[in-house]
Amino acid sequence: MEVNMTERRRLFILLTLLCTDWCAAFYLPGLAPVSFCEVNKETENCKSLIEVFVNRLDSVESVLPYEYDAFDFCKDKNERHASENLGQVLFGERIASSPYKFKFNVPETCAKVCSKRYKPNDDATLLDFIKKGIDLNYQHHWIIDNMPVTWCYDVEDGQKFCSPGFPIGCAITADGRVKDACVINSEFNKKNTFYLFNHVDITITYHSGNGENWDGARLVTARLEPKSYKHTDENNLHCDGPPMEIPQEHTSDLLVIYTYSVKFQENNTIKWASRWDYILESMPHTNIQWFSIMNSLVIVLFLSGMVAMIMLRTLHKDIARYNQIDSSEDAQEEFGWKLVHGDVFRPPKNGMLLAVFLGQGTQIFIMTVITLFQACLGFLSPANRGALMTCAVVLWVLLGTPAGYVSARMYKTFGGEKWKSNVLLTALLCPGIIFADFFIMNIILWENGSSAAIPFGTLVAILAMWFGISVPLTFLGAYFGFKEKPIEHPVRINQIPRQIPRQSFFTKPFPGIVMGGILPFGCIFIQLFFILNSIWSHQMYYMFGFLFLVFIILLITCSEATILLCYFHLCAEDYHWWWRSFLTSGFTAVYLFVYAVHYFFSKLQITGTASTILYFGYTMIMVLIFFLFTGTIGFFSCYWFVKKIYSVVKVD
Repeated sequence: MEVNMTERRRLFILLTLLCTDWCAAFYLPGLAPVSFCEVNKETENCKSLIEVFVNRLDSVESVLPYEYDAFDFCKDKNERHASENLGQVLFGERIASSPYKFKFNVPETCAKVCSKRYKPNDDATLLDFIKKGIDLNYQHHWIIDNMPVTWCYDVEDGQKFCSPGFPIGCAITADGRVKDACVINSEFNKKNTFYLFNHVDITITYHSGNGENWDGARLVTARLEPKSYKHTDENNLHCDGPPMEIPQEHTSDLLVIYTYSVKFQENNTIKWASRWDYILESMPHTNIQWFSIMNSLVIVLFLSGMVAMIMLRTLHKDIARYNQIDSSEDAQEEFGWKLVHGDVFRPPKNGMLLAVFLGQGTQIFIMTVITLFQACLGFLSPANRGALMTCAVVLWVLLGTPAGYVSARMYKTFGGEKWKSNVLLTALLCPGIIFADFFIMNIILWENGSSAAIPFGTLVAILAMWFGISVPLTFLGAYFGFKEKPIEHPVRINQIPRQIPRQSFFTKPFPGIVMGGILPFGCIFIQLFFILNSIWSHQMYYMFGFLFLVFIILLITCSEATILLCYFHLCAEDYHWWWRSFLTSGFTAVYLFVYAVHYFFSKLQITGTASTILYFGYTMIMVLIFFLFTGTIGFFSCYWFVKKIYSVVKVD
């Protein structure tokens, strides 16, 4: 007995050790920790060189991002570009090495990086571009150990905000208008002057591996503070004195020397796995919105429950009256929604277009569910740059089969026979509209020299994925869809259409469609604010758990609002519900567009024609995708409801 217990203990210890080693070695691709150590302690698993990588520069006042090299900053002699996934390319991220390199735990003070000399005639264009970037508040984005270098500063109520970017400089216009970045230095006070941040104080915090199961140290925070110093002697640098001014009129040679200081601090209370927390927790409007989000969810759940209860009680009474067995003639007289049983499944006009929209909406719905689920599991976190967009695009390409199947099956149910046109439209119509819009936006980005412009090779690759993978899969799904029998309906269709009586204002199509999108939009507008902030104000979005809850509530609300309005219209003897069910919940996209317009004029500071066109061009893509998604949810919910209620009543 003792021998068996000893063997069990050994087996348990062995399994524990194996599990510990396996769990310690499990990290997402590209997100594994890196250990750093001092120069004299380097090993295979521990390096001493810390490199700073630079990303694109962007601005809240412009939709046009630019590469780091476009502003003539210090460039690495042996510049290397990090491997980019599809999502990073589509977002215009261009990560490259920089000349900012230093040894671990070796502090430096006022170290020179490079110097730039601008002559009045030859380099006026470069200097003007830098001044334009300062005026539009373009922001640096630096990366150390796959972690953003943050600029932390005090905001109202004694809170500290850590931004993943820091400005190029600050500008004071001729009329005294001051940019926000100028408040960090009281010497920035001359009108009609640009101040360049040519120095950074970098502070790196590390977690020591002493007593842990790994060697060296792991970086947990990287902060900097931008400074401006006018260096006059390249051989005798002092990081103090007056700021680096760029005059409005460039009449003489201008020398700009870029420097940096770095120091290291040990902090063993911050773990490597939670090193992003201080950035995410300090994002504006996140902590104060938790209660608002929960309040919105509770309200929508309450309204959805009320709608469901009303529908169940009313329908129960209707079905009980229709199915009662009574010999009297009045009891057998049909009324309400039962009157249109012979026309309710009559095929809609433009059934092919509706079937195409349903196929594309199904494709978008499945893509959204899988992407959100992976995001909730942490696979698509902000640390894994570009993963969210890459996942969405790849899933959309691979989900051509359900799109083709649903479109073909519904088109056959509608009695359609032009199967070739149906398949081609399913594969090309909506993706073609999105690609055409995207291509026009890309031409504008090319024209302005933006880093967000997609290279020609990537466009060819996207087209190859579309026509080489998505289109064949759509044809495959359509083949199986057309092989299936049409969906059987519980009642027969009359040969002669029934005349629809005159409708009141509230049962007419347009008022019902307009009212149908209000409730679904009410449950998403708070999260929509966060999403638009992450896209246009360059803030990190990480609340995927709440987003998934809102997504579920959106599905329920779209379904119940569409079913409720469909029931009212059927009771009014209007049996044209096919398109109306799609447009009722799809009209939520119109409210999305209206909110995006409001956000543009009230929250953003975007200036310039190109940036405005880009904003609304990309917004139209979002609106079309959301229209297909919500419309499909409403249609299939209403379709299920109509089939259900007409299958439980007795029809002569």
